[in-house]
Amino acid sequence: MSDPATETRCVIVEREIPHPPEKIWRALTQPHLLEEWLMKNDFKPAVGHRFSFRMDPQPGWSGVIDCEVRVVEPNKTLSYSWGTLGLDSAVTFTLTPTDAGTHLRVEQSGFRPDQEQAYAGATYGWRNFFTKLEQVLARTD
Repeated sequence: MSDPATETRCVIVEREIPHPPEKIWRALTQPHLLEEWLMKNDFKPAVGHRFSFRMDPQPGWSGVIDCEVRVVEPNKTLSYSWGTLGLDSAVTFTLTPTDAGTHLRVEQSGFRPDQEQAYAGATYGWRNFFTKLEQVLARTD
């Protein structure tokens, strides 16, 4: 039997995007494009690379998210750790080619029951980030 106090939840957002996986991959892995839809960063698509996402500091938060690349399968899967404010989670993007373009799925896992605010923020945040991503893809080659 599992212990509800140690069970974690995940946020999953999925979209059908009318662009090929290669184009979406560039937006997920090129720092200047990542900054346009997600946050300022020093990302490199290399397993083991430590990097951070940075936003303007907020009351009670430095605005820094510490990450480490875990999986890089070009045009298919990208995963990295995502640590901030006591949250130790993982973000995984999965790209699946479709007739109309690409099925893009993001899963952020590792939310403890006592991290309701972080879970709610991620649920809202990833939906918002995906909308910005689609805008970036619409205007880039």
